[in-house]
Order: sequence, then C-alpha cells, then structure tokens
Amino acid sequence: MQFADLSAFLTVYESGSVSRAAESLHLTQPAVTRRIQSLELLLGTRLFDRVGKKLIPSPAGGVFVEHARRMLAAREDARRAIADLGEVVAGPLRLVTSHHIGLHRLAPVLKDFARGYPDVTLDIQFEDSEAAHDLVRDASHELAVVTLDPRGSAELHYETVWPDPLEFVIAADHPLVSGPGDLSLDMLADMPAILPGLSTYTGRLVLALFSTHRLQLKTSMSTNYLETIGMLVAAGLGWSVLPRTLLSSELARLQLPVSVPARVLGAVTNPTRTLSAAATAFLSVLRSHRTAVN
Repeated sequence: MQFADLSAFLTVYESGSVSRAAESLHLTQPAVTRRIQSLELLLGTRLFDRVGKKLIPSPAGGVFVEHARRMLAAREDARRAIADLGEVVAGPLRLVTSHHIGLHRLAPVLKDFARGYPDVTLDIQFEDSEAAHDLVRDASHELAVVTLDPRGSAELHYETVWPDPLEFVIAADHPLVSGPGDLSLDMLADMPAILPGLSTYTGRLVLALFSTHRLQLKTSMSTNYLETIGMLVAAGLGWSVLPRTLLSSELARLQLPVSVPARVLGAVTNPTRTLSAAATAFLSVLRSHRTAVN
C-alpha cells in the first residue's frame, strides 16, 4: 500500500471530485484515477460510486477513510520522530575509554557533558586502547576515547584530541641522572625496562624505535597501567617511557639523542554506524577540550 495512493484517496474523498483532487495534488486526472484503482485492487472492493455526475464514497470507502487518515498520520509521526533525533539529546550512550585517559583527561569533559546534557545516561567501560578499538569496530560501543592506533585502520575514523608526548624516565635518584657522559639507546638496552605490553600501541612505539637501531629490549616486567609503571620506575626497578603528563618529582627525564614518536589520544568511531544525538553531542564537547600542545 503506497502512501501516495492513500493521499490521493483522501483528497478525492474530501473534495468529492477527481478533477479537484488532481488540481490539489498537481497531478493529472488519469494519474489520480490510477491511484484510486490501485487501492481498490489491493482492497478488493470499490471505494467510490459514481451516481450521475456525483462521486460519492462507497460503504467500503466510508470505512476505509479513517484507516487511511491514521496511516498517513502515523507516517508523519514517524518522520517527526526521526527528525527529532537530531534535536533531542537523551537516552543511553555507551562509551569506552582507557584507565589512563579516565584518570587524567576525561573528568572535565564528563563534567561539561553532564551539565549540558542531563538526560543522557552514560555507560562507561574501561578497557585497554586496543580492546576499545575492537569494541567500536564491532559496533558494540558508539565511540572510544583512547590512544589512537599509530598505524590507523581503514575500518575506523580517528579524531585527535590531545597530543601525548612520551619521555624516557628513570628514578630521580638513579646514578644515570647525575652521571657523566651522554646517554644512548645502547645503554638503555643493557638495563631493565618496565614497559606496557609490547602488543600495545605505546609498547609498539618503543619497540619500533629500538628495532630501528637494531637493539633488543631487556624487559624486566610489564603492565599496561602507566601509573603502576611510574611507581615501579620511581622505586628504582628500571627505566621506562611514559607520557609527559605523568612526570613527577620522583621521576627524572632522560635526555637521549633520539626521542620516542609521540602517541596521540582522541576519539574513535565507526564510519558505518550512524551516531546517536548523544554521541554527536559528546564529540562536540570533547572537541571543545582539544589541545594543540601539552
């Protein structure tokens, strides 16, 4: 059943004339007649009787008119509801982020979003950035705010929010800090390293740097929690590579002739999935917290 046929039927019913209906609908009279006939064929009955020069609804037409009005009204309600999706920001929003970003970056974003959009219910899941990418790729979550894959992915869309420079660090009281001579990657390669898993995006950056110089890492222990790594390094158990934002009085920055490529923090979305109004609003708030440098 076509909405155009229903519209033609109602216009003829209300005007009592095919010619007037055709004029109102900007159609030819034969086109209006064909639409009425299409409905009659579908319903298996006549909808209008011609009595002399008059066109009057048949008993079936008198019954069908209210159904036709309800169907056209339902179409308009559906159209309006879909249009309102872009205006009404409410309902659930499934967001995935990393522990590090949740601790050090996301609080002001969440505060502004909660104030601006109180009708949105946030469902936040904490995962490693690599797992978060998979959750967005599988469309189980609308967006992720995580460390971006340095190699990128054709399946996902990336938006940089925060550059996150990495630094070689060691305990502030380590002999290397005050020792003579220049430091080199060769020297670090001979010392125990405390790093995120080498399958993580941050771990891959460090591994790639050492591999480029044909050096192997001596990893003494591994954890994906950067704050825990900072504690272990401060305790003198090895050196590491950490975001500049985690530097403290207990850690010293090591000056080397090479630097680790900067990692980037930002939003990950799936371009094959239409974002909800809540997700679109969250991205807008997130962009307002974008920084050019740390």
